[in-house]
Amino acid sequence: MHEKKNTILVVDDEMQIRKMLNIFLDASDFNIEESESGRQAMRMSASIKPDLVLLDLGLPDMDGKEVITHIRQWSQVPIIILSVRTLDEEVIEALDRGADDYIVKPFNAGVLMARIKANLRKAAVREAGEPELSNGDIRMDLVRHEVYLRNEKIALTPKEYELLRYFMVNRGRMLTHKQILNEVWGPAHSEDAQYLRVYVGQIREKLGLNAATSQLIVTEPGVGYRMEVVQPEIQQAA
Repeated sequence: MHEKKNTILVVDDEMQIRKMLNIFLDASDFNIEESESGRQAMRMSASIKPDLVLLDLGLPDMDGKEVITHIRQWSQVPIIILSVRTLDEEVIEALDRGADDYIVKPFNAGVLMARIKANLRKAAVREAGEPELSNGDIRMDLVRHEVYLRNEKIALTPKEYELLRYFMVNRGRMLTHKQILNEVWGPAHSEDAQYLRVYVGQIREKLGLNAATSQLIVTEPGVGYRMEVVQPEIQQAA
């Protein structure tokens, strides 16, 4: 089965628009989540942590610009506005509130895809300083959501990928259970340490093809975990 990659939250109250975007984005290998109201979109942004948000401004319960303001209080997820509003004042205010891009409906599908990919690249660089992360034999392509072990692609679930990405971005640092759970699963799961242990075990199993990689993620008893930094020259000499 073909594995989906980045998750995009589509926020629009028009079913036809959501359906069209769903078909288009699914064909381009994205996971799609849908919301038809502002409040629902704010909840979903916190719970599913999408990689990008496509946001209409004319929502039934609030103006989409309020959704931008809310999300920007805690997240830098890329937000692309898809709206029929063409006034310069609307565009400027949306961008000032934190939107990353603004596309007027009706839009060209090719242009939208190019904007999506460009914003995902920028987000990857903003998060990690570069679009790829490496640590010893492990390499993560943050734009394509692909993970390689000794240049062989390995399959991770979306949540395993998010957890490994958090370890890779913070490699060398001791991370508490609560820090990891808040970042990867959200505040509602901040006490689910057993849940975290299961996922760490799954990642270790997928990376644990030899003694070196199986010890890459170290347990700090009663505190959390730390991903060891593996220097390339050491890895090559092993």
